[in-house]
Amino acid sequence: MAIAKAERLMNLALCLMNTRRPLSKKELRESIEAYREAWQNSSEEAFNRMFERDKDDLRELGLVIDVDENALDGELGYLARADRNRLPEIALDAEEAAALTLAARVWQQAKMSGAASGALQKLRAAGVPFTETEGRPALEPRIPAREAAFEPLLTAARDRRPVTFDYRKAGAAAAEQRSVEPWALECWRGHWYLAGWDRDRENARVFRLSRITGKVRARSGAFLGTVPEHVDVRATVAKFAGEGATATAVVRIRRGAGFPLRTKALSTRRADDHWDELEIPYGNGLGADLAEFGPDVLVVGPEELRADVVDRLRAVAGVVADGAVVAGVLVDSAETESVRA
Repeated sequence: MAIAKAERLMNLALCLMNTRRPLSKKELRESIEAYREAWQNSSEEAFNRMFERDKDDLRELGLVIDVDENALDGELGYLARADRNRLPEIALDAEEAAALTLAARVWQQAKMSGAASGALQKLRAAGVPFTETEGRPALEPRIPAREAAFEPLLTAARDRRPVTFDYRKAGAAAAEQRSVEPWALECWRGHWYLAGWDRDRENARVFRLSRITGKVRARSGAFLGTVPEHVDVRATVAKFAGEGATATAVVRIRRGAGFPLRTKALSTRRADDHWDELEIPYGNGLGADLAEFGPDVLVVGPEELRADVVDRLRAVAGVVADGAVVAGVLVDSAETESVRA
Protein backbone atom coordinates (compact mmCIF):
# COMPACT_ATOMS: atom_id res chain seq x y z
CA MET A 1 0.00 0.00 0.00
CA ALA A 2 1.34 3.42 -0.97
CA ILE A 3 2.27 5.59 1.93
CA ALA A 4 0.11 8.73 2.18
CA LYS A 5 1.68 11.93 0.97
CA ALA A 6 1.12 13.70 4.29
CA GLU A 7 3.13 11.01 6.07
CA ARG A 8 5.86 11.23 3.43
CA LEU A 9 6.13 15.00 3.87
CA MET A 10 6.24 14.62 7.63
CA ASN A 11 9.03 12.06 7.39
CA LEU A 12 11.04 14.29 5.06
CA ALA A 13 10.58 17.28 7.35
CA LEU A 14 11.69 15.27 10.37
CA CYS A 15 14.79 14.02 8.55
CA LEU A 16 15.80 17.52 7.47
CA MET A 17 15.15 19.09 10.87
CA ASN A 18 16.80 16.40 12.98
CA THR A 19 20.20 16.22 11.38
CA ARG A 20 23.35 18.16 12.20
CA ARG A 21 24.75 17.96 8.69
CA PRO A 22 23.23 18.22 5.21
CA LEU A 23 21.79 14.97 3.86
CA SER A 24 22.10 13.88 0.24
CA LYS A 25 19.16 12.62 -1.79
CA LYS A 26 20.62 9.12 -1.59
CA GLU A 27 20.66 9.26 2.22
CA LEU A 28 17.09 10.56 2.29
CA ARG A 29 16.03 7.83 -0.10
CA GLU A 30 17.42 5.18 2.23
CA SER A 31 15.80 6.79 5.28
CA ILE A 32 12.26 7.34 3.97
CA GLU A 33 10.27 4.26 2.99
CA ALA A 34 8.16 5.97 0.32
CA TYR A 35 11.28 7.14 -1.51
CA ARG A 36 12.83 3.72 -1.27
CA GLU A 37 9.68 2.15 -2.75
CA ALA A 38 9.59 4.66 -5.62
CA TRP A 39 13.23 3.95 -6.42
CA GLN A 40 12.89 0.17 -6.25
CA ASN A 41 9.51 -0.19 -7.98
CA SER A 42 9.82 2.57 -10.57
CA SER A 43 13.07 4.35 -11.34
CA GLU A 44 15.62 6.90 -10.18
CA GLU A 45 13.76 9.50 -12.20
CA ALA A 46 10.47 8.75 -10.41
CA PHE A 47 12.17 9.16 -7.05
CA ASN A 48 13.77 12.45 -8.13
CA ARG A 49 10.42 13.86 -9.27
CA MET A 50 8.75 12.83 -6.01
CA PHE A 51 11.53 14.34 -3.92
CA GLU A 52 11.51 17.66 -5.80
CA ARG A 53 7.72 17.94 -5.46
CA ASP A 54 7.87 17.17 -1.74
CA LYS A 55 10.67 19.68 -1.21
CA ASP A 56 8.66 22.39 -2.96
CA ASP A 57 5.55 21.49 -0.94
CA LEU A 58 7.45 21.80 2.34
CA ARG A 59 8.77 25.19 1.29
CA GLU A 60 5.23 26.28 0.43
CA LEU A 61 4.24 25.25 3.94
CA GLY A 62 6.94 27.53 5.32
CA LEU A 63 9.86 25.19 5.98
CA VAL A 64 13.19 26.85 5.16
CA ILE A 65 15.40 24.25 3.44
CA ASP A 66 19.05 25.11 2.91
CA VAL A 67 21.04 23.61 0.05
CA ASP A 68 24.76 22.94 0.53
CA GLU A 69 26.55 22.22 -2.72
CA ASN A 70 29.91 21.32 -1.21
CA ALA A 71 28.75 19.19 1.66
CA LEU A 72 29.17 15.71 0.19
CA ASP A 73 31.98 15.59 -2.36
CA GLY A 74 30.10 17.73 -4.86
CA GLU A 75 26.64 16.27 -4.16
CA LEU A 76 23.86 18.55 -3.01
CA GLY A 77 23.04 18.32 0.67
CA TYR A 78 19.75 19.38 2.29
CA LEU A 79 19.18 20.68 5.79
CA ALA A 80 16.40 22.51 7.67
CA ARG A 81 18.21 24.35 10.44
CA ALA A 82 16.30 24.77 13.68
CA ASP A 83 17.31 28.43 14.09
CA ARG A 84 15.76 29.30 10.71
CA ASN A 85 12.56 27.34 11.30
CA ARG A 86 11.58 28.53 14.76
CA LEU A 87 9.22 31.50 15.06
CA PRO A 88 8.12 33.34 18.19
CA GLU A 89 4.51 33.16 19.27
CA ILE A 90 2.30 35.16 16.90
CA ALA A 91 0.23 37.83 18.63
CA LEU A 92 -1.80 40.25 16.48
CA ASP A 93 -4.56 42.57 17.60
CA ALA A 94 -7.76 43.07 15.59
CA GLU A 95 -6.42 46.10 13.66
CA GLU A 96 -3.22 44.29 12.67
CA ALA A 97 -5.21 41.25 11.57
CA ALA A 98 -7.49 43.48 9.48
CA ALA A 99 -4.45 45.06 7.81
CA LEU A 100 -3.11 41.62 6.89
CA THR A 101 -6.49 40.64 5.48
CA LEU A 102 -6.47 43.72 3.25
CA ALA A 103 -2.88 43.05 2.19
CA ALA A 104 -3.80 39.49 1.18
CA ARG A 105 -6.39 40.89 -1.23
CA VAL A 106 -3.84 43.12 -2.95
CA TRP A 107 -2.37 40.45 -5.20
CA GLN A 108 -3.96 40.05 -8.62
CA GLN A 109 -1.59 37.32 -9.75
CA ALA A 110 -3.12 33.87 -9.21
CA LYS A 111 -0.05 32.25 -7.64
CA MET A 112 0.58 35.10 -5.21
CA SER A 113 -3.12 35.28 -4.41
CA GLY A 114 -3.06 31.61 -3.44
CA ALA A 115 0.05 32.11 -1.30
CA ALA A 116 -1.53 35.06 0.51
CA SER A 117 -4.71 33.08 1.15
CA GLY A 118 -2.68 30.15 2.47
CA ALA A 119 -0.78 32.46 4.82
CA LEU A 120 -4.04 33.72 6.31
CA GLN A 121 -5.21 30.16 6.86
CA LYS A 122 -2.02 29.34 8.77
CA LEU A 123 -2.43 32.43 10.94
CA ARG A 124 -6.04 31.51 11.67
CA ALA A 125 -4.87 28.05 12.74
CA ALA A 126 -2.40 29.74 15.09
CA GLY A 127 -5.25 31.62 16.76
CA VAL A 128 -4.99 35.04 15.11
CA PRO A 129 -8.39 36.80 15.47
CA PHE A 130 -9.33 37.30 11.83
CA THR A 131 -12.91 38.48 11.40
CA GLU A 132 -14.85 38.80 8.17
CA THR A 133 -15.95 42.37 7.57
CA GLU A 134 -19.45 43.16 6.36
CA GLY A 135 -18.91 43.94 2.71
CA ARG A 136 -15.75 45.35 1.24
CA PRO A 137 -14.57 48.93 0.80
CA ALA A 138 -15.44 50.66 -2.46
CA LEU A 139 -11.75 50.93 -3.35
CA GLU A 140 -9.19 48.20 -2.77
CA PRO A 141 -5.49 48.28 -3.69
CA ARG A 142 -4.25 45.90 -6.38
CA ILE A 143 -0.67 44.98 -7.24
CA PRO A 144 -0.13 43.34 -10.63
CA ALA A 145 2.93 41.16 -11.21
CA ARG A 146 2.82 40.47 -14.94
CA GLU A 147 6.55 40.30 -15.66
CA ALA A 148 7.78 36.77 -16.35
CA ALA A 149 10.88 37.48 -14.25
CA PHE A 150 8.87 38.15 -11.09
CA GLU A 151 8.35 34.63 -9.78
CA PRO A 152 11.86 33.24 -10.46
CA LEU A 153 13.43 36.35 -8.89
CA LEU A 154 11.13 36.14 -5.87
CA THR A 155 12.09 32.49 -5.40
CA ALA A 156 15.80 33.26 -5.84
CA ALA A 157 15.64 36.09 -3.30
CA ARG A 158 13.85 33.81 -0.83
CA ASP A 159 16.33 30.95 -1.27
CA ARG A 160 19.42 33.20 -1.51
CA ARG A 161 20.34 31.88 -4.96
CA PRO A 162 22.36 33.96 -7.46
CA VAL A 163 20.85 34.44 -10.90
CA THR A 164 21.78 35.60 -14.37
CA PHE A 165 19.57 37.40 -16.86
CA ASP A 166 19.78 39.64 -19.91
CA TYR A 167 19.03 43.27 -19.07
CA ARG A 168 18.48 46.20 -21.42
CA LYS A 169 19.21 49.55 -19.82
CA ALA A 170 17.06 52.52 -20.75
CA GLY A 171 18.34 53.95 -24.00
CA ALA A 172 20.60 50.97 -24.72
CA ALA A 173 20.52 49.31 -28.12
CA ALA A 174 21.03 45.77 -26.85
CA ALA A 175 20.67 43.76 -23.66
CA GLU A 176 23.66 42.76 -21.53
CA GLN A 177 23.97 39.71 -19.33
CA ARG A 178 23.97 40.44 -15.61
CA SER A 179 25.03 38.17 -12.76
CA VAL A 180 23.13 39.24 -9.65
CA GLU A 181 22.60 38.19 -6.05
CA PRO A 182 18.92 39.15 -5.54
CA TRP A 183 18.03 40.83 -2.26
CA ALA A 184 14.49 42.16 -2.48
CA LEU A 185 11.63 43.02 -4.86
CA GLU A 186 9.42 46.05 -4.52
CA CYS A 187 6.68 47.74 -6.52
CA TRP A 188 7.09 51.50 -6.99
CA ARG A 189 4.89 53.74 -9.13
CA GLY A 190 3.40 50.80 -10.99
CA HIS A 191 6.70 49.05 -11.80
CA TRP A 192 8.52 46.16 -10.11
CA TYR A 193 12.20 46.58 -9.21
CA LEU A 194 14.86 44.17 -8.00
CA ALA A 195 17.63 45.27 -5.66
CA GLY A 196 20.73 43.14 -5.41
CA TRP A 197 24.48 42.79 -5.72
CA ASP A 198 25.83 43.00 -9.28
CA ARG A 199 28.81 40.63 -9.31
CA ASP A 200 30.34 42.01 -12.50
CA ARG A 201 30.21 45.63 -11.32
CA GLU A 202 30.90 44.70 -7.69
CA ASN A 203 28.27 47.08 -6.42
CA ALA A 204 24.62 47.25 -5.36
CA ARG A 205 22.24 47.80 -8.27
CA VAL A 206 18.52 48.15 -8.94
CA PHE A 207 16.88 46.54 -11.98
CA ARG A 208 13.46 47.25 -13.44
CA LEU A 209 11.80 43.91 -14.19
CA SER A 210 10.17 45.11 -17.40
CA ARG A 211 13.68 45.57 -18.86
CA ILE A 212 14.73 41.97 -18.21
CA THR A 213 14.67 40.00 -21.45
CA GLY A 214 14.58 36.23 -21.76
CA LYS A 215 14.62 33.81 -18.85
CA VAL A 216 16.01 34.29 -15.37
CA ARG A 217 18.48 31.46 -14.74
CA ALA A 218 19.33 30.34 -11.22
CA ARG A 219 23.01 29.62 -10.56
CA SER A 220 24.81 27.38 -8.09
CA GLY A 221 26.82 28.62 -5.18
CA ALA A 222 26.20 30.95 -2.26
CA PHE A 223 26.08 34.74 -2.15
CA LEU A 224 29.48 36.40 -2.26
CA GLY A 225 28.30 39.72 -0.86
CA THR A 226 26.65 40.50 2.45
CA VAL A 227 22.91 41.02 2.35
CA PRO A 228 22.02 44.26 4.19
CA GLU A 229 19.60 43.97 7.09
CA HIS A 230 17.27 46.48 5.42
CA VAL A 231 16.99 46.96 1.66
CA ASP A 232 15.25 50.24 0.80
CA VAL A 233 14.41 49.58 -2.84
CA ARG A 234 12.23 52.66 -3.24
CA ALA A 235 14.90 55.04 -1.98
CA THR A 236 17.45 53.55 -4.37
CA VAL A 237 15.06 53.70 -7.32
CA ALA A 238 14.13 57.28 -6.45
CA LYS A 239 17.82 58.19 -6.40
CA PHE A 240 18.38 56.68 -9.84
CA ALA A 241 15.22 58.40 -11.10
CA GLY A 242 16.46 61.79 -9.99
CA GLU A 243 14.05 62.08 -7.06
CA GLY A 244 15.47 64.11 -4.21
CA ALA A 245 18.52 65.10 -6.27
CA THR A 246 20.47 68.11 -5.01
CA ALA A 247 22.04 68.99 -8.38
CA THR A 248 20.20 70.52 -11.35
CA ALA A 249 20.49 70.31 -15.12
CA VAL A 250 19.50 72.75 -17.85
CA VAL A 251 17.78 71.37 -20.94
CA ARG A 252 15.90 72.83 -23.85
CA ILE A 253 12.63 71.23 -24.89
CA ARG A 254 10.85 71.77 -28.18
CA ARG A 255 7.66 73.74 -27.79
CA GLY A 256 4.68 71.41 -27.32
CA ALA A 257 6.79 68.38 -26.31
CA GLY A 258 8.41 66.83 -23.24
CA PHE A 259 5.48 67.17 -20.89
CA PRO A 260 6.80 64.62 -18.31
CA LEU A 261 9.97 66.72 -18.01
CA ARG A 262 8.00 69.92 -17.71
CA THR A 263 6.21 68.60 -14.62
CA LYS A 264 9.61 68.24 -12.90
CA ALA A 265 10.87 71.70 -13.87
CA LEU A 266 12.10 73.99 -11.13
CA SER A 267 11.96 76.92 -13.54
CA THR A 268 10.95 77.47 -17.17
CA ARG A 269 11.73 80.27 -19.62
CA ARG A 270 11.16 80.86 -23.31
CA ALA A 271 14.43 80.38 -25.21
CA ASP A 272 13.19 81.25 -28.72
CA ASP A 273 10.25 80.60 -30.99
CA HIS A 274 10.81 76.84 -30.96
CA TRP A 275 12.44 75.96 -27.61
CA ASP A 276 11.77 76.36 -23.90
CA GLU A 277 14.63 76.16 -21.40
CA LEU A 278 14.03 74.18 -18.21
CA GLU A 279 15.97 73.70 -15.01
CA ILE A 280 15.24 70.19 -13.70
CA PRO A 281 16.52 67.98 -10.84
CA TYR A 282 19.61 66.04 -11.87
CA GLY A 283 20.16 62.54 -10.49
CA ASN A 284 21.33 59.16 -11.70
CA GLY A 285 19.32 57.95 -14.66
CA LEU A 286 18.39 61.36 -16.05
CA GLY A 287 20.48 60.75 -19.17
CA ALA A 288 18.38 57.68 -20.02
CA ASP A 289 15.17 59.67 -19.57
CA LEU A 290 16.39 62.49 -21.82
CA ALA A 291 17.53 60.13 -24.58
CA GLU A 292 13.99 58.76 -24.85
CA PHE A 293 12.63 62.14 -25.99
CA GLY A 294 14.55 61.98 -29.26
CA PRO A 295 14.91 65.21 -31.26
CA ASP A 296 12.69 67.17 -28.87
CA VAL A 297 15.40 67.63 -26.21
CA LEU A 298 18.64 69.66 -26.24
CA VAL A 299 21.01 69.25 -23.28
CA VAL A 300 22.70 72.48 -22.20
CA GLY A 301 24.52 71.20 -19.13
CA PRO A 302 26.19 69.92 -17.07
CA GLU A 303 28.94 68.40 -19.19
CA GLU A 304 28.76 64.88 -17.73
CA LEU A 305 25.03 64.68 -18.47
CA ARG A 306 25.62 65.81 -22.04
CA ALA A 307 28.31 63.13 -22.45
CA ASP A 308 25.99 60.49 -20.99
CA VAL A 309 23.27 61.33 -23.50
CA VAL A 310 25.80 61.24 -26.36
CA ASP A 311 26.92 57.73 -25.34
CA ARG A 312 23.34 56.49 -25.19
CA LEU A 313 22.44 57.96 -28.56
CA ARG A 314 25.47 56.42 -30.21
CA ALA A 315 24.58 53.04 -28.73
CA VAL A 316 21.02 53.26 -30.03
CA ALA A 317 21.61 54.84 -33.42
CA GLY A 318 25.00 53.35 -34.22
CA VAL A 319 26.64 56.75 -34.55
CA VAL A 320 30.42 56.29 -34.69
CA ALA A 321 31.51 59.88 -35.31
CA ASP A 322 30.29 63.34 -34.33
CA GLY A 323 28.01 64.95 -36.87
CA ALA A 324 26.78 61.64 -38.31
CA VAL A 325 23.08 61.19 -38.93
CA VAL A 326 21.58 57.70 -38.64
CA ALA A 327 17.85 56.96 -38.58
CA GLY A 328 17.07 60.63 -37.98
CA VAL A 329 19.28 60.95 -34.88
CA LEU A 330 21.74 63.85 -34.80
CA VAL A 331 24.76 64.21 -32.52
CA ASP A 332 26.00 67.78 -32.95
CA SER A 333 29.63 68.70 -32.18
CA ALA A 334 29.32 72.45 -32.62
CA GLU A 335 31.32 74.91 -30.53
CA THR A 336 28.61 74.93 -27.89
CA GLU A 337 29.01 71.13 -27.64
CA SER A 338 25.25 70.86 -27.32
CA VAL A 339 23.69 67.48 -27.72
CA ARG A 340 20.62 66.99 -29.80
CA ALA A 341 18.84 63.70 -29.49
